[in-house]
Amino acid sequence: MKIVEVETFVIKADLDKPFAFSQGWVHQRTASLVRITADNGLQGWGEAFAQGLEPPEIAAAAITHALRPHLLERNPLDTSVIWHELYALTRDYGRKGSVMAAISAVDIALWDIAGQFLGQPVHRLLGGAYRDSVRPYATGFYRLQGCGEADRLAQEAQAHKTAGFTAMKIKLGFSLNDDLQVMQSIVEALDDSSIELMVDTNHAYGRRDARTLGEALADYPLRWYEEPVVPEDIDGYAELRQVLSVPIAGGENEHSAFGFNDLFQRKALDVAQPDIGSCGGFTAIKEILALAHANGVSVNPHVWGSAIAQAASMQIIAALPSAHPRLIADEPLLEYDLSDHPFREQLIDKPLRIASNGRVPVSQEPGLGITVDMGAILEFS
Repeated sequence: MKIVEVETFVIKADLDKPFAFSQGWVHQRTASLVRITADNGLQGWGEAFAQGLEPPEIAAAAITHALRPHLLERNPLDTSVIWHELYALTRDYGRKGSVMAAISAVDIALWDIAGQFLGQPVHRLLGGAYRDSVRPYATGFYRLQGCGEADRLAQEAQAHKTAGFTAMKIKLGFSLNDDLQVMQSIVEALDDSSIELMVDTNHAYGRRDARTLGEALADYPLRWYEEPVVPEDIDGYAELRQVLSVPIAGGENEHSAFGFNDLFQRKALDVAQPDIGSCGGFTAIKEILALAHANGVSVNPHVWGSAIAQAASMQIIAALPSAHPRLIADEPLLEYDLSDHPFREQLIDKPLRIASNGRVPVSQEPGLGITVDMGAILEFS
C-alpha cells in the first residue's frame, strides 16, 4: 500500500455574532483539513489545530509544500517512521506552531487509513479502549460584549445544566474583578455542588495576577485552573503549582513529547492537555502519555475544531488510562465545544451526540469512524 495523493482543504465561515476570549475576538470559524489517499482507494482525514486567530492557510501550505513531497509513495502504515522523518525534516523551522499542526493533521490521517485497512477503530490500534463512552464537559462562556456579562453567563450555565452537562469550563482572563464576578454569578446560579467546574484564562495573566486569581478561587472546588500564565513561562507554572491548592492544567499550546518533557521535568503541571491537532497527532500523543504517566501527571486532552478533530480526540480519550489507578478511577473528560460554529457538525455523517445517559459513545467503526461529506467541504471552502 502506498500514498498516491495528499490534498488540503481550507474552510471558513463568518460568524453572525463574533465572540471573545482573553486573547481576542473570533470573527470566523476555520479549519485546515488534509485528505490522504492510498493506492487501494482508502482515504484518511486529519485536521490541524486552528483556534480562530491564526490563518488556517499556514498549516495547509506546510502540508502542501513541506510535507507532501515526502509522503508520496510511502506506506501509510509506517506512522512512527513517517512522523519522525517529518519532524526531523522541519526541525529547524517547525518544532512548534502551524508546522507541528500540519504534521498532526497528516499523522491523524495516516492512523485513519491504518484503522480502515485493519478494520479496527484507532483506539484498538492504540492498545484498546478503557471506556466505551466519555463524559463531556461544556466549553463555552465566551464573551459577546467583553466585560460585564456575569448575568448572561450565569444563564448560560443554567442552560448547560438543563441540557444534562455535569461539568463545565468557564472562560476567564478579562480582569480579576470581572473574573470573580462571573464565577460568583455562575456558582450561585447553578447551586449544585455535584457539577464539576474548571476555569481557563488562556494565559491572560502574569504570575502575580495569576496567583491572586488562583487564591481567590480557592473556595471553589475546581477540577483545574487552565493556562494561568503564558506557555513559555514554565517556571511560572511550576511556581503556581507549588503555592496554589487548585490543580494546574496546560499544554494546548505545547507541541511534541520534547515540549511536554520540559513541562514534566520542571514539575509544571498537574493536568497535561495536549491537543491532537497540534501536539503531533496520535503518534506524538502516545509518547506524551508515556512521559506523563512516568511523572505522575494526569492527561486530559484539549479538544477544538471541527467534527474531524472531535472524532480523533474521542479515539485517544477512549484509550487513555487513569494516571492514578484505583477502584473508582478519575476518568478523562471530553471537551465539548458549544460556541458558535457554522460547519462543525456538517462535515461528517455522524457528528458527536450526547446519549440519554449524559455520555458520548466512542465509535467502534474502523479508523476515526467517520465518513466525510465532500459537499459540505466544498460548500465552506
